[in-house]
Amino acid sequence: QVQLVESGGGLVQAGGSLRLSCTASGFRFRSNAMSWYRQAPGKQREMVAAFTSGGSTNYGDSVKGRFTISRDNAKNTVYLTMNVLKPEDTAVYYCNVPGSATWSGLEYWGQGTQVTVSS
Repeated sequence: QVQLVESGGGLVQAGGSLRLSCTASGFRFRSNAMSWYRQAPGKQREMVAAFTSGGSTNYGDSVKGRFTISRDNAKNTVYLTMNVLKPEDTAVYYCNVPGSATWSGLEYWGQGTQVTVSS
């Protein structure tokens, strides 16, 4: 069974930190591409941080310098370390594996984890 399971969300005060985890199971990776997205109420889903197929990293402009994406391949897990959190970071955070990264060609999304930053 294919699964992307996120964890680590919660309520934190502005200026605080959280680390999200996303563990993949049930499918084979074809490349290193894997991403974190977020969606705030009434807004479009946006890319927060990503590993490209070549293993380099990209970040959304609003999180550069504050968020870091990392991975543990032995655990099939990708992390998102979020520092200096702001109320505008409040959103549901989703883990994503694009179709280009799987041998099946299918894209996968996790169920999402809520991050709430209070002012």
